[in-house]
Amino acid sequence: MATVNFSDLKRKEVINLSDGACLGCISDLEMDAPTGAVYAIIVPGPPRLWGLMRSDEELVIPYNKIKKIGDDVILVDILLSL
Repeated sequence: MATVNFSDLKRKEVINLSDGACLGCISDLEMDAPTGAVYAIIVPGPPRLWGLMRSDEELVIPYNKIKKIGDDVILVDILLSL
């Protein structure tokens, strides 16, 4: 399995397969420090005020919901409830 740097992951857009929505780029990772295992990726929440302000919420996507890490995008399959 190939390794990927966090700086490389941050440049990839996260796309939800269930609705085709672009969720943004990764802002953080949830991981186990001793082993380096990634538990989840974190993307910023939806924008507020017609997209002018960033939301204080974050979307935590469990690692098992990642379907494919490609050259430009990360494909996930999650159900979002709005």
